[in-house]
Amino acid sequence: MPELPEVETVVRGLRAHLVGKKILSIDTYRKNLRLPFPANMQKKLAGQTITALSRRAKYILIQVTNGWCLVIHLGMSGRIRTSSEPTREKHDHFQMVLADKTHIILNDARRFGFVLLLTESERLTHPAFRSLGPEPLSPDFSGPVLYQRLKDKKTAIKLALLDQHIVAGIGNIYACEALYESRIHPLRSAGALTAPECDRLVSALQSVLDRAIRAGGSTLKDYRQVSGESGYFQHDFHVYDCEGQKCTACACNILKTGGIQRIVQGGRSTFFCPQVQT
Repeated sequence: MPELPEVETVVRGLRAHLVGKKILSIDTYRKNLRLPFPANMQKKLAGQTITALSRRAKYILIQVTNGWCLVIHLGMSGRIRTSSEPTREKHDHFQMVLADKTHIILNDARRFGFVLLLTESERLTHPAFRSLGPEPLSPDFSGPVLYQRLKDKKTAIKLALLDQHIVAGIGNIYACEALYESRIHPLRSAGALTAPECDRLVSALQSVLDRAIRAGGSTLKDYRQVSGESGYFQHDFHVYDCEGQKCTACACNILKTGGIQRIVQGGRSTFFCPQVQT
């Protein structure tokens, strides 16, 4: 699933194509993805100018002059591409055509993504948004903030990081990498982390996310940047998908320790080094 760095990369790639441009038409090629497509998108959006493009958690937000906000979630396999002429590929399900003839196309092979059309007040109260935690790269997110949000949580810290109510946008890959960089064991109780450990974890999260964004995200399967290029951060993974490999931060005998380990938490694979993460 595209996580925060991948969605942020898509938003940055789209911004020059969309902001300040007028929408000519909206087309859908099926009734639904994970959710039904919003009704009357053509009527509500055609002729409107795109005023802003942003990201909240893993959602792409496209705002237009009459107050509507088009929300796109990429699901497990969604990707967005641009074209200067009409194109149609397998698994294309949604297309926005701009007045300058730029085509913005949503392709989603597994159809776990979705599109919403909300007013600003509706977005603030919508179930997808109303209880989201702070953005991890915002000035509002810090060690003390995380410490308070984890206080009294008995769940494992890895699962807590995936809880979008605690912090928004963190997914499996970057939770594993940040816990490794902060030397915190993924099975530790979230509420047992000390204030200094939370400081360390926030620093690691922000560093990992920032580096991943600069690398264009991580491409493991379907994800592509708007340009069609793959992301490159997967080449810098320390633990994710590295089961059995030697940890670069310790001098353990891999024949004795087995190297980086994989466990399953909440149905997701967790990768960690038990020698350095305690």
